[in-house]
Amino acid sequence: MSKFKNKKDDALPAVNTASLPDIVFMLLFFFMVVTVMREDTLLIENKLPLADQVEKLEKKYPISYIYAGKPTKAFEDRYGKEARLQLNDKFAEISEIESFINSERLSIREELRDFLTVSLKVDSEANMGIVSDIKQELREVNALKINYATGSGSALDN
Repeated sequence: MSKFKNKKDDALPAVNTASLPDIVFMLLFFFMVVTVMREDTLLIENKLPLADQVEKLEKKYPISYIYAGKPTKAFEDRYGKEARLQLNDKFAEISEIESFINSERLSIREELRDFLTVSLKVDSEANMGIVSDIKQELREVNALKINYATGSGSALDN
C-alpha cells in the first residue's frame, strides 16, 4: 500500500455564487427604472376628440389630469348618464377642484409649483358646460396653465 493516496475526484467543481447578489440587484434596479406606474383608473368614458395639429406635452414639469365624461356602464345606475368629473380615482364635484389643485401643488417641490399644468381629458360627447365650469374653477385657484388632451387624427371625423 502506498502512503499517499490520490484523492482526485472526477466531479465538476461547484458553481461560484459570489456574484449572484450583484446580478439580482442589477435586475431589480433595471425593473424599477423601466416600470411605468399606472396613472388613474378611468371611471368615465373618455373618447378624446381628434385634432390634426397635435403637440406632445413634454413631461418636464408636473402635470395634473382632470377627466370629464359620462360614467361607464358599471357606474351609470349610481351616477346617471350626464357628464361627470373625475379627479384621480374618484368622482368629484366642481367645487372639489380647488382642494385637488392645492393638494397637487403641495405634493410637488416648491420651485415647480408655478409650472403646474392642468391637462383636461374631456370626452368628445361631453357638453361644453362642464368644461366652462372646470375652467372657471381653475381660474379661481389661479391654475392658469391648461392643456386640452386630444387624439391624433382628422378634426372632421369628430
